[in-house]
Amino acid sequence: MMKNIAKQIVVAVDHDFRLRESLASLMESAGYEPVVFSSAEEFLQSGTLAAATCVITDVRMPGMDGIELQHRIRLVRPTLPVIFITAHTSSDEIWQKAIEEGAVDFLYKPYDAAELLEAIQAAPADQPVEMGTISKGAKRWLSI
Repeated sequence: MMKNIAKQIVVAVDHDFRLRESLASLMESAGYEPVVFSSAEEFLQSGTLAAATCVITDVRMPGMDGIELQHRIRLVRPTLPVIFITAHTSSDEIWQKAIEEGAVDFLYKPYDAAELLEAIQAAPADQPVEMGTISKGAKRWLSI
């Protein structure tokens, strides 16, 4: 479980500026270091994946969706906790796929701040990795 939250980097990926700002504010107030991105592509190209301790992502976004993002994360960081937040309540098939792929939670917008923080804190700990230890094949999957 994620106990020491002092310098843990929580990444939020969502195309909605207001939601990104809301998530960043919540993470910061809870003692996490928030890093926000407007797209999955921006996140994967940033180099932040290696340092992240948890990723919060929307399901439906322009460009790469959250399910594909989760798939690419799993290739490099198979145990990195991923939490989905979506406004689409008729997403049972997507929910099932996300959970089967290892998502630690699947929340609906508007999200409950306490529920989200609980999901982050209950997520299994995953240690950041050195990008140099990631295989060339996995790096290719990260390329956009």
